[in-house]
Amino acid sequence: MRLSAFPLHPWLRTVHVAFVPFAPLSGLLEESLPQLLEAFRRQGHIVQEQPDEKTDLVLTNAPFAEPLNWRHAVLFTVRRRFGLKHTPTILTLIHASTEAFRRWIAHFEQALRKSPPEPADFTFPGLAEDAWKTLLEQGQRGGPLLALQRMLQAQAKSIRILLLVGDDKPLEAYHFDLVGGYPRSDGASPEEFYRDIVLRQVTALSTHEITQHQVIDPPIPASTWRALSTPQAMIQAARELGKRNFFTPTVSINRLVHVPAISEVVAEQYSEGCFATWEPRIQALISTITGSARPVDKDSITEDELAVIVGIRPDGQGALVRHVEGKRNDPPSSEAVELMLMDRDLPRVQVEGAVEVPVIRSKLHGHRGVRAYDPRFVEFVPLDDPYYHYPVTCATEAQAQGIHNAFSRSEALRNPDDPRQVVFTILPGHGVVMAEKWQPHKQPFQLFWEYMDAGYLQIDPRVPQGPHHFDEDGRLVDEFSPR
Repeated sequence: MRLSAFPLHPWLRTVHVAFVPFAPLSGLLEESLPQLLEAFRRQGHIVQEQPDEKTDLVLTNAPFAEPLNWRHAVLFTVRRRFGLKHTPTILTLIHASTEAFRRWIAHFEQALRKSPPEPADFTFPGLAEDAWKTLLEQGQRGGPLLALQRMLQAQAKSIRILLLVGDDKPLEAYHFDLVGGYPRSDGASPEEFYRDIVLRQVTALSTHEITQHQVIDPPIPASTWRALSTPQAMIQAARELGKRNFFTPTVSINRLVHVPAISEVVAEQYSEGCFATWEPRIQALISTITGSARPVDKDSITEDELAVIVGIRPDGQGALVRHVEGKRNDPPSSEAVELMLMDRDLPRVQVEGAVEVPVIRSKLHGHRGVRAYDPRFVEFVPLDDPYYHYPVTCATEAQAQGIHNAFSRSEALRNPDDPRQVVFTILPGHGVVMAEKWQPHKQPFQLFWEYMDAGYLQIDPRVPQGPHHFDEDGRLVDEFSPR
């Protein structure tokens, strides 16, 4: 299929892009960079001579598998160097020869097969002393390419990387980001190759985070909170899901590389997922807090790792939150709007007598994939088509809308009598989002872990990076994973 035939998101905007060289360009980058910039121009974007206050994206470059001093990296110097009041998105172009790329992939493949693992296989110049643990964890989650991604991000001091693989010309390119995605652009057709790269970058730049949560009064009395059964059910669910290795370890930047100024340009860590359940007595979602505020072990939470979501701001830029008296009140998950928006166009049902609640009881979002499911008990709901070719990132309005659209089409949720009790979708390059219906005599999230144990829902460490579907027996058919 030609890339030009892929459907686009309707909300793409015009962006301003500039190139700021960091190191001498390889021959491949000298040839590729002008073609990439021309592809931006052909699609109507503005290519600038140097960054200014209009700049959305700064392209730069870095050597492959060589550590940089963070004090010189463009991510940390672009504002001062060009007198900017904002930090544009930085995309670092790195060229790997075909032989070097294959050699590094083979290195990590072999290292990940060892039992017990050898720290020396994951120890590299420019990384923190304990970085090998993160590289190992990431490799076990996403394979050798994710381990390589984290190494390059730490060495290049850049979160977003475009890794171009080839010798005289690029054969392929991988798009690396904070969450750990690694979708691939095929270099077989140069025109479509550069067009695909531009569209992926513009898609990311055309979204924005919706994490400006607003606290509203009155706070929930401590006595009301203590009377709820849901907080303890959330704590138990964390333990049960942890036993099944659902949550991936938090990625802490300072475990990868020591950069004192990192908090000025990116969160010091990113969370490993979130979960929430509806509490009928206060008519609100009780959710885990955001992991970007402070490290949160989702396998072992306390009540201080819970927040209360009661709605969405009228402008859609965040959730409405109520604090609880006498409890630490950190912001809810960065996906708070997504968690609440999922219910908007779905029916409500009655439970516990005549109490009306959303048809979805609990929601679970994790950086995992699904290998297979049993269609008798579980429903898969696809996203709108553009999300498979041009993925969006977490905590954005685009992701929230994509999830909302998918679950709004669920037959199992639109018909409360449908026997399927769990519904899920997968965000390419990101992870799974699941919903469970209300069922008598079950605790929140209990259906999730029981379905995992029964094999009705087979969770997999690998997340599809692009188009995928499930066959009639519920087995994953991954159409796009590079290796």
